[in-house]
Amino acid sequence: MKKITLLLLLAGLSTWSWAQKIRVHESRESIGGGNHNALVVEVYGVDAKDVEKEWKSKMKDYGAKVSNNKGEWFGDNATIKEMGNNTIDIYARVDDKKTEVDLVVAFDLGGAFLNSSEHADKYKIAERILHDFAVNLTKGAIELELKTQQKALDKLNSQQRDLEKENKNLNNEVVDYQNRIKKDQDAIEKNKNDQAAKQKDIAQQQQAVEETTKKDKAVE
Repeated sequence: MKKITLLLLLAGLSTWSWAQKIRVHESRESIGGGNHNALVVEVYGVDAKDVEKEWKSKMKDYGAKVSNNKGEWFGDNATIKEMGNNTIDIYARVDDKKTEVDLVVAFDLGGAFLNSSEHADKYKIAERILHDFAVNLTKGAIELELKTQQKALDKLNSQQRDLEKENKNLNNEVVDYQNRIKKDQDAIEKNKNDQAAKQKDIAQQQQAVEETTKKDKAVE
């Protein structure tokens, strides 16, 4: 049986091609009550509300008290051990860009917002946190899409098997009909021969009847 090509599956996932590389970049953003340095990462295939939900959960993992003010999430007194023992205030905003969701995060270290020039080591840690967060969410969305496409592929393969089974049954029926036709044709030919032989028997018997009738009439 020929399998339906996996190109169907790949075609279904082609919309993710632009999401292969997750990048985090630094930007000046209106966040945390002013114009501050922030990190921005793109998340693909995930609803903005789900990004907010997951980021809120992550801030709680850092022990932050989370609140929301006009669409901006605030994580009060978070502790990110890789950055040290001092608490950090985290401001986050989710921007829905239709093709992707931008997660904008600013880290208030206490008197200064995290930036790559002044806090290189901590910046790399924050960059990795956002990168891994975006990668995990994006991969989760792709895996969900993959399951959907695989389910569709399995259904098509099942339908293909059904069609092949139907084709085999129809071909078997054709062979059966052909065998029956051949058998009937042989029977017809035999019947013709039997009729010819019977007609000879009838002619001979008719002649015998006529001869016996003549004998009967000859007796006086």
